[in-house]
Amino acid sequence: MKHLRIGLAQVRQSADLDDNAESIFRFLEEAASKKVQVLCFPETQTVGYRVDVVAPDAPVPEKHLEKLHADVARRCGELGMACILGTETPTGGKPYNSAIVISPDGEILGVHHKTRLTPLDALAYTSGDSFEIYEIFGIRIGVVICFAGFRFAETTEECVRQGAQLVFHPQNNTTRPNDWKIPVHHAMLTTRAAENTIWFASCNVCYPEHQNCRSMIVAPDGQVHAQTELKREELLVADIDMAQATRAMFEFNLEACTPLLFADTVSPDEITG
Repeated sequence: MKHLRIGLAQVRQSADLDDNAESIFRFLEEAASKKVQVLCFPETQTVGYRVDVVAPDAPVPEKHLEKLHADVARRCGELGMACILGTETPTGGKPYNSAIVISPDGEILGVHHKTRLTPLDALAYTSGDSFEIYEIFGIRIGVVICFAGFRFAETTEECVRQGAQLVFHPQNNTTRPNDWKIPVHHAMLTTRAAENTIWFASCNVCYPEHQNCRSMIVAPDGQVHAQTELKREELLVADIDMAQATRAMFEFNLEACTPLLFADTVSPDEITG
């Protein structure tokens, strides 16, 4: 498949499990009406982000999550739409901060656990230690979660090493007044795409008071392809051309890198001559 229509659900999130579930299904239906093929939700959308939204030591609602995950997967299968759903996974101690990956057939393909934790994350979550690649609509897709994708280039790089052309980045930024982070976060998102020559799709939660990053789809050349407004619930939908995701910078293919670096201002003769 050359083109893919993806959606980012910049949705509100709370400690109310039923409200979160309602938002998930509402955005699934809206995405389906716009013919989205892969929809991504923010980090911890099913339960609310621990520390800022939910108490760090709140019990994991295991039965609720089992049913919700199954219901979301079933609806995805009915709609023929894939989904990356921010959630959490019980461990017997601190849960994993996770994202489940659902196929357009309604199958839960797997789960990725956040691999790098902030000091606040570490109060509430257990760190994951692996990266998984999933094939959806014939395209290899990776997942990195929030801080792990922002601040650690090697996480996205590992996904690309395994063949990813598109990396989804569920995030949760933030209930706290750190607006100075906005340009920093945006720069990091564009860098993750450009340094690997892949599509990078980052989905943030909508907080009406403080939201320190837009949801953003970045093209393989590092240019912003589509983005949301801050502090507004919004479904961001964009068609992306997978042929552009050559992984040229990751592979350091000099010939393929040339148009990325110089556009049409340098001729092949200048390099070979």
